[in-house]
Amino acid sequence: MSDHPSVLFKPYFERAPVYTLAETHPALPTSEYDRSPMTSPFRPLPAVALALFAASLPPIAWAQPAPSPNSIAPKRTRDLASAPPESLGLSPDRLARLNSAMKRLVDEKQVAGLVTLLVRHGKIASFQSHGQLDVRRPSPLHKDSIFRIYSMTKPVTGVAMMMLFEEGKWQLNDPVSRYIPEFARLQVYTGKNPDGTPKLEPAPRPMTMRELMTHTGGLGYVLNPASPVDRMIIDAKLLNANAPLQTMIDGLAKVPLLAPPGTRWSYSIAVDVQGYLVEKLSGQPLAGFARQRIFAPLGMTDTAFYVPKEKLSRLAQVHTGAGPTLAVDENRPDPTVIPLGPSGGGGLFSTAMDYARFCEMLLRGGQFNGTRLLAPRTVEMMRTNHVNPDPLKTMPPGTGWGMDFQVVTDAAAAGTPVPNGTYSWWGIAGTWFWIDPVNDIFFIGMVQHQNLDASRSIHALSRSLVYQAIVD
Repeated sequence: MSDHPSVLFKPYFERAPVYTLAETHPALPTSEYDRSPMTSPFRPLPAVALALFAASLPPIAWAQPAPSPNSIAPKRTRDLASAPPESLGLSPDRLARLNSAMKRLVDEKQVAGLVTLLVRHGKIASFQSHGQLDVRRPSPLHKDSIFRIYSMTKPVTGVAMMMLFEEGKWQLNDPVSRYIPEFARLQVYTGKNPDGTPKLEPAPRPMTMRELMTHTGGLGYVLNPASPVDRMIIDAKLLNANAPLQTMIDGLAKVPLLAPPGTRWSYSIAVDVQGYLVEKLSGQPLAGFARQRIFAPLGMTDTAFYVPKEKLSRLAQVHTGAGPTLAVDENRPDPTVIPLGPSGGGGLFSTAMDYARFCEMLLRGGQFNGTRLLAPRTVEMMRTNHVNPDPLKTMPPGTGWGMDFQVVTDAAAAGTPVPNGTYSWWGIAGTWFWIDPVNDIFFIGMVQHQNLDASRSIHALSRSLVYQAIVD
C-alpha cells in the first residue's frame, strides 16, 4: 500500500542460490562409486580450462552500492493528473475497448449514463462520461455529475471507525454491548411458534466489534422482505433518515438476530450501527465527523449526505428498465433534505473524482497529498479477510470480508481477473469500485440503475476490459 521498496542489488555471489547435486539431479546415483571422476557425468575440468573460462567472463563490479530507485527511473508524482495510458503500462488500443463497451451500454439504452475512472500509479489513465443525467431531458452526464453511491458509503464509515480504533476508542474483540448497552440481551430468531409468533432464543454470546465490522454479527437488513428478521426491520422503519440514529438503535435492540454471532456471514444493517458508534465514540454527529475528518482533508468537496440546492442540476437520476422501458425511478427521497439520522451504510452522494481521492488515500496506505488519515498497518487490516472459517462458508467463493470491504482471497475460485488482495464494494443503484494493490490500480464506475443483475454484469465486464489492457 505504501511506496514500493527499492530493489536490493547484491553481488552475484551473495544472491546466487547454492544447490547440492541431489537437489538439482535427484535421479542421479549417489553412491561413492557413482561420484568418482571416472563414472560421474560431472567430471572436473582441467585447471587450464577453468582459467580460460574465467578470463572470458566480463568483469564483475564487486560490492558496488545499490543504485537509488530515482537513478533508475524518475519518481512519479501521485497527483491524480491525467497521463498517457502507455506511460502507465496500459495499451491505448486495448483500453479503448473499455470505453467503447461503456458507450455501447448507453447507446443500447441498457443504462441512461455512465462515468468511469481508471487510475494507475497515481495518474488518471482514463476518465470518460457517456449518456444523460435523466432520460426525460437532454441533459448530458458530465465527469463531475453527482451520484447516490448508496453502499459505497460503507467503506467511508469503515475509515471513520478505524480512525477511532487508532485513537484507542475500541478493540476488535470488544463486545458491542460495551458501547451499545441496548445490545446486551439480544435474541436469535429460530423459527415460528404454532401460533405464528417468532420463536426466539437468547444469543449464546455477545456480538463482538470484529463481527459488527464484518457482517458476521447476525444482524438483519432491509434487502430481503421474505426474511422474517428483515421484515421486522422494514416494518419498524428503522432506517429512517428523519429520525436520530439513537431511534434506530432502540428499535434494533428489539429485533432478533437472524443467526448467532460469528456463525454466518450476512450482509446487514451493521454499518448503520457503525455510523451510530462513530457519533457515540467521537462525540460528533456522523456527518460532521465525515466532513471534518475525511472529506475536507481529502478535498472531497462534492461528497455529503445531501445535495445542496445549488448543485442539484448535477445530480444523476436513478433509472429502471431497459430499451423502450428505460425510465426514471421517482420513488426516491428529496436529496436536498439534510438527514437527521444519516445512513452510515448507504446515505452518501458523491462524484467519481471525489471518490478517487478516497481510493487513492487507501491505495497509498492511508494518506493523500500529504494528509494522513490512517496508518499503513490500519489500512492493511481493513483489506484483510477477518471472517472466520465457519461463516466464510456462507460467502461467495474466493472472497472474504475485511473492515467494510469485500476482499478477494482466491481469484480463481471467485472467477475474476483481479488478483488476490483486491478489495471493493458497490452500491444498490449500480455504482462500483475496486482497489488492486498488486497492480497499483483502482477503478470507479458511476451509474444510477436499479437492477442487480444488470449491475453485476456491467461490473464484471469492466473488470475484464481493464485487465486485458494492462501490458506492463
